[in-house]
Amino acid sequence: MLRSDGDDSTATPMLESLTIAGLGVIDSAELEFGPGFTVLTGETGAGKTMVVTALGLLLGGRADSGAVRQGAKQARVEGALRVDDRVTAAQAVTARADDAGAEIDDGCLILARTVSAEGRSRAFAGGAGVPAALVAELAQDLVAVHGQNDQQRLLGPSEQRDRLDAFGGDKLLAVRSDYRDAFERLSDAQRRLDELSTRRRERAQEADALRFAIGEIDAVGPREGEDDELRAEESRLAHVDGLRRAADEARTALSGDETASDGLDAMSMVAQARRALDAERGHDPRVAELADQLASASYALADTAADVAAYAADLEVDPARLQAVQERRAALGVLLRKYGDRVDDVLAWHRTALARLAELDDDDTAVERLTSEVADLGEESLSLGHKLTGLRRKAATLLGGQVTAELAALAMPHAVLTVSVTDLATPSPEGLDEVAFLFAAHEGAEPRPLQRGASGGELSRVMLAIEVCMVGSRPVPTMVFDEVDAGVGGKSAVEVGRRLARLARDAQVLVVTHLPQVAAFADEHFAVVKDEDGHITTSGVTRLDEAGRRSELSRMLAGLEDSDTGLAHADELVAMARQERAS
Repeated sequence: MLRSDGDDSTATPMLESLTIAGLGVIDSAELEFGPGFTVLTGETGAGKTMVVTALGLLLGGRADSGAVRQGAKQARVEGALRVDDRVTAAQAVTARADDAGAEIDDGCLILARTVSAEGRSRAFAGGAGVPAALVAELAQDLVAVHGQNDQQRLLGPSEQRDRLDAFGGDKLLAVRSDYRDAFERLSDAQRRLDELSTRRRERAQEADALRFAIGEIDAVGPREGEDDELRAEESRLAHVDGLRRAADEARTALSGDETASDGLDAMSMVAQARRALDAERGHDPRVAELADQLASASYALADTAADVAAYAADLEVDPARLQAVQERRAALGVLLRKYGDRVDDVLAWHRTALARLAELDDDDTAVERLTSEVADLGEESLSLGHKLTGLRRKAATLLGGQVTAELAALAMPHAVLTVSVTDLATPSPEGLDEVAFLFAAHEGAEPRPLQRGASGGELSRVMLAIEVCMVGSRPVPTMVFDEVDAGVGGKSAVEVGRRLARLARDAQVLVVTHLPQVAAFADEHFAVVKDEDGHITTSGVTRLDEAGRRSELSRMLAGLEDSDTGLAHADELVAMARQERAS
């Protein structure tokens, strides 16, 4: 395992290491990266792109069981990201990692991803199992991988708009944020106004129904618990004769009939028992206690007999009151059938209905208030939208000019990139305009949308030119390019190498390339080497020393590692690159 010698390698966020096992043609490989510009080269089919595939997988990309090496149970990728809390992006990563329970050990976040031969995938961050989407979220501010898929993403209108806005800087992004907030508040107010307006008839009908129901309840005027009270009173009035007979029998059983002389009532019998015990209470304390208990019982019986007698005396037949109670219960029953099982439920419904009616009666006021609010928010969002459009057009002119200049240096002297900002017929959450990257490959050509105007090789150089121009406005600590030099050769290849080296002054840049002109500018050079054993191909990754680098550049130039002409040309390329970088 190899690593560059810079003592400052931990000073800024970057990708420190990458371990690959069982992925495609790579049986196992371990790479340790330093800051600056690193290239990976190798023969066609050796597995260069597998390194980028591994990074994509590590950073939350889609898992594909087809990428698992034949005969292996699973593919595994592990990477170490250096996180420096002095950098804003890294602070956000640290916060997300803490929320997910992922540990950052000594400023280093370990990410891992496994894919089984059956297609099952697992992701890990800081030792914790996490969703792959979270891994992508953690890494998005630290590593940007630019491959064919990323070039395709650049063709999308939303990506082009976001690139322009990022290029426009903090002022533009702040106005865009304010506009989005105003637009969202405007949309919400308009939705509420539309609901009030379109449902006005239904709401008026609802209010009328509530008024009728509230009036019906108010007319009856129920009290809490009244239904239970009336039910009990009706039962008493309807059975007054039976209740009186029962009370008379109970009284007689307790205190006897004044005309009777047999003394068989309860009070007489208790008195008799008490007298019997009182006669002997002086001979045993226990007998005295029992006599006292009988005395208490006789007092209680006397009180109960008096209460029963009073109850019987109060019982009167009152047909008029019975009828009134039954009529009241019938009136309450009408309410119970409509508004609740009990009177308390009816009263609760009544309170809710009053609140809802007050809300509905406020419709006119609410419509007036919301109409004013929509007008104010419309003016605010329109003002912010015009301001945003102005800033975008200013940024578009600068970005188009800078990218066009970069394209000229990339051997496309007549190519022009125009960033178009045109008005929309209807405002959108993103502004009052739409953004489009228009490309003309040669002089006199009509600018066309990037997806229709640029070939694959041209698109690679356009993307590189955009990245060079945006390095200050959208800083990402680590940038990975896969075949960014596709379709490029000769002098333009040297310019690609120069631009990548320029990017590496402010970021860690990793590039998979087949061009010696690009590789010559690198600070570190890794070669992907293929071994064949029968039908099995295995690739390993080796960091090249100076001699190994000369040999690899010679192979890339002449197809022969030890060709004197190739080696001489390799030395010439490296010397040129060093001179260019020093200037």
